[in-house]
Amino acid sequence: MNVLMIAVLLATIGGVDEPRPTPMIVAHRGASHDAPENTLAAFALAWSRGADACEGDFRLTRDGRIVAFHDRDLKRLCKRDGRIEAMAFDDVRRLDVGSWKGARWRDERPPTLAEVLATVPPKKRFLIELKAGPEIVPALVRDVRASKLAPDQTIVIAFDRAAAQEAKRKLPDRKVYWLSGFKRDDAGRTTPTVESLVRDAKAAGVDGLDVDARGPIDAAFVKHVRDAGLELHVWTVNDVALAERMRRLGVDSITTDRPGWLRKRLAVR
Repeated sequence: MNVLMIAVLLATIGGVDEPRPTPMIVAHRGASHDAPENTLAAFALAWSRGADACEGDFRLTRDGRIVAFHDRDLKRLCKRDGRIEAMAFDDVRRLDVGSWKGARWRDERPPTLAEVLATVPPKKRFLIELKAGPEIVPALVRDVRASKLAPDQTIVIAFDRAAAQEAKRKLPDRKVYWLSGFKRDDAGRTTPTVESLVRDAKAAGVDGLDVDARGPIDAAFVKHVRDAGLELHVWTVNDVALAERMRRLGVDSITTDRPGWLRKRLAVR
């Protein structure tokens, strides 16, 4: 048996992995390992390091403006009490969201969604994570429609299924993914199951799932999602071995705090 025949046989029985392209690399809250998360600085750094897309978290101010901010309150980033939803935009704009990362970032302020979308280069994409319910969707539609980005450049993601469903209803030309983590009980059972995730995603009319990469994702999980006609994206991966495993499983994108670093390491494997 010659070398070619051996290679064909091994591939047939699964002994050789088919090479897979690198999935889309998504910068989590921008290049948040090196710059303060959800700031224009973090997004600019991610673009400069070759991210295919950025992801950011967005909340609604008391007076209806959408700004980038992850947490429910201001304690971690701003060392003070308060919540974005209870503040007027002018007051939000005075928040220092950079100093916690270092003195060089002292002048960073929460950007608006419109400002963030204006940073997206040609052929790149932005994943807009809604940190609110359906009430944020009218302002989302306003800002997305006002941007100069093509429909395939803006994607909406949300843990709140009602928000994801309403975003898809109001922005049918944009892709929407439903976010989910996983929990494991004392008996070792993991929830939600892939069956329930797919069922609920289909019922909501969204385009795909965006799930925690540390969950029970294997070939059967991926097949179930694909057979339902859904995309599969994973977060947040800062480990090369896990990223490589996700690539071999064929996920559509990998979200990471270190987009340039991860891309380089996947390219040499």
